[in-house]
Amino acid sequence: MQNVRLLLGRRSCVGLCYILTTVVHGRVSFFANDSAAAMAIREFQRLDQEGFTRSIAYVVMPDHIHWLIELRAGTLENVMKRFKSRTAQQVNRLLGRIGRFWQACYHDHAIRSDESLHRHAMYLMGNPIRAGLATQLGEYRHAWCEWELEGSCDLRDCIGTDE
Repeated sequence: MQNVRLLLGRRSCVGLCYILTTVVHGRVSFFANDSAAAMAIREFQRLDQEGFTRSIAYVVMPDHIHWLIELRAGTLENVMKRFKSRTAQQVNRLLGRIGRFWQACYHDHAIRSDESLHRHAMYLMGNPIRAGLATQLGEYRHAWCEWELEGSCDLRDCIGTDE
């Protein structure tokens, strides 16, 4: 069941950009498995191809994902239902398990300016560094950004403390 406070004020506006974050149930590190992480990445790409989203940046961490998108069609709720349902089925099948995969809710944050969009993308790309999974931008294999990473931001801004 979704947390009612997370639903308050949630609006989906086609053409706006959002950071979406969702967490694996129990914070289990299913995406430490490279094949499972690749499945999540393929779902980002599939939703782009289906015309629902335009991915700007994403990071598949061991127990959660961050996805920066432009919403192209539908609603955030519809996009996340598709993403979570498909990845849960695929990864559960891959790992030979059944049962709940994702936490029930997700977090969204609307991005209001192009400058902020780039800053947020670089912050997402710094997540693996903050988690000790990489030592530099672009090194983590389960992350992607539409912008060139080298020299794209002050490293202190990219790897600063979590929001």
